[in-house]
Amino acid sequence: MKQAQFVTIVLLSLALVPGGAHLLELPHKIGLDRDAYMTVQQIYQGWDLMGIVLVAALISCLVLAVLSLRQKVPYALALAAFVLLGSSLAIFFIWTFPMNKATENWTIAPANWAVLRMQWEYSHAVNAVLTFLALCGATASSLLWRAGAEPA
Repeated sequence: MKQAQFVTIVLLSLALVPGGAHLLELPHKIGLDRDAYMTVQQIYQGWDLMGIVLVAALISCLVLAVLSLRQKVPYALALAAFVLLGSSLAIFFIWTFPMNKATENWTIAPANWAVLRMQWEYSHAVNAVLTFLALCGATASSLLWRAGAEPA
């Protein structure tokens, strides 16, 4: 159990890195003109590999929930972490990924690029918050879980 808790917290922490970066960059990037924004967007090449970490974190949250099943509060918190992270992936595929496709990963700027930028930036910001909350849930679950405790 302790290994599952550790792995889940580490994976969620790693998953928060790109989302946190997007959130912190948002106030500085949202007002850039088209050319500056398109240039800055090129720093994200290769970040798609973080999807592996997100999927691993999602699976780890589910494992943590299953292992916590006999303790009501730790189970609920681990399950909440799973749902929150799953929600962030849904948001990515519904609102972020289509913007990547429409702009060919920000290598072209369609006429409506500013609208696409808003959707891309704010969907990443929401995902950063959801990932942070998932990390909090998994951490709280781990702290409240007690070996040998009777089911609550």
